Amino acid sequence: MMKQLITEFPNNITEAIKIAANSNFSQPKNEIRNVVICGMGGSGIGGSIVSKWLEDELSIPIYVSKDYSLPNFVNENSLVIGSSYSGDTEETLSSVELAIKKGAHIIGITSGGKMQRICNENGFDVVIVPGGNPPRTALAYSLVQLINIFKCLGLIVPGRLKEMESGRDLIINEGETIHKEAMSLAQFLKGKVGIFYGTSEYESVLIRARQQFNENSKLLCWQHAIPEMNHNELVGWGGGDDRFAVVFFDNDNIHPRNAKRIEITKAKIQAITDQVHSISSKGNTIIEKSLYLINLVDWASYYLSELKPVDAMDIKVIDYLKSELAKF
Repeated sequence: MMKQLITEFPNNITEAIKIAANSNFSQPKNEIRNVVICGMGGSGIGGSIVSKWLEDELSIPIYVSKDYSLPNFVNENSLVIGSSYSGDTEETLSSVELAIKKGAHIIGITSGGKMQRICNENGFDVVIVPGGNPPRTALAYSLVQLINIFKCLGLIVPGRLKEMESGRDLIINEGETIHKEAMSLAQFLKGKVGIFYGTSEYESVLIRARQQFNENSKLLCWQHAIPEMNHNELVGWGGGDDRFAVVFFDNDNIHPRNAKRIEITKAKIQAITDQVHSISSKGNTIIEKSLYLINLVDWASYYLSELKPVDAMDIKVIDYLKSELAKF
C-alpha cells in the first residue's frame, strides 16, 4: 500500500495542479499583512516547506502554527490557512475557531470533515483534495494548494506552479537514480539512530525526512540545520559514536560560508565515526531540489521499513493517543 502511494507522488502533483486551476478565492476585505498556516503532522509539513520556499519572495511575514493556539498578532489583516487533510485535526480546528473570533481572512485545505463544514457554514473559501490516505502521502496536494493560494491572492509571482511541474518531471526522469540512492540510504540507516543535517534553506525538508523515517520506518532520529547546528550540537559530538548514522543533505545553491561550514563539520564528525553518508539534490530551483530530496527520502523510508521489517502503514500508537484524548 505505502509503496503504491509513494509511486503516485508525481501523479499527485499533476492532479493537485488541476485542482488548483479550478479553484477560485475571494479577495480579502482588508489588506493582508501577515500569514499563518495552521496544520499538524503530514498536513502541517506542507506549510513548513512552502514557507521556506517563499520567505525570500514574500513581503509579509509567514508563520506556521502547530498547536491549539494562534499568535497574538493575528487580526483582521491576517490570512489564516487551515490545513487539515482529514478535516478533523483538533489542534488545527481550534486555531481556525480562534481565527474566526479575531476576524482573520480564512481559507481551508482539506478532504472534508469538520474543516469543510466550518468553511461552508461561515462562507470561507475551501479547497477540497482527494481523501482516504495517510496525510503524509498527500503532501503534493498541500504544497500545490498553498502555492496557488499565495498566487491567487497576489502575494507571489505566478511561476511557482511551473516549478512544481518541472520538479515532478525531474522526479520521473531521475527515477532510477532516486531508487538506487534511496536503497543505499536505507541500508546505511538500518540498526542505527539517524541524524539529518543540511542548511537552513532546506530545514523543512530535513523535518520531513525525520517524520517519514519516524512513521514509515519506525525509526527514532533527529535533524538540525547549519549554521545553527555549529553553535551547539557540534559540541555534543564530543559524546558521539558509531550508534549514530549521519546523513548530510547536500545542495549547491547555498551561502559559500555555509558550504565551508559543512566541509569542516563533516571532517570533525568523521574523526569520531565513519557512519557518515551524503545525498545530493538535483534540480535548478529550491522547489525542484526539495521535491527531489523529498521523493528520495520517501523511498528510503519505505525501503528501510522492508529491511527491518516493519509495517510502513502502521500508526496504531497515534490512533490510541487520539482515542484516549477523546475520553478527556
